[in-house]
Amino acid sequence: MKKVLIICAAGMSSSLMAKKTTEFFKSKGLDIVLDAVSATEGTKMIETSDFDLFLISPQTRMYFAKFEEAGKKVGKPVVNIPPQAYIPVPMGIQKMAKLIVDTLK
Repeated sequence: MKKVLIICAAGMSSSLMAKKTTEFFKSKGLDIVLDAVSATEGTKMIETSDFDLFLISPQTRMYFAKFEEAGKKVGKPVVNIPPQAYIPVPMGIQKMAKLIVDTLK
């Protein structure tokens, strides 16, 4: 199983995206699960958790360099989520899923 963490401003919209994208992966038979945390927890989660990939929401893009540096220290990818992949509708979920699958390859 692959684990992906979305880092967001407050964790509210990202929790919805995590839930919907996890459901999408399950419907496709893929063993990828997503979770979400607020930006205040981001660096600590990157440095100490067992997630395989960290996604930075459009609202927290200004912290990307800090999160990317933390990811480099532990050898884990940190990627910005494009705004068009951060919409909880089918097209947004599909774009989010593609971003994740392509990055985890």
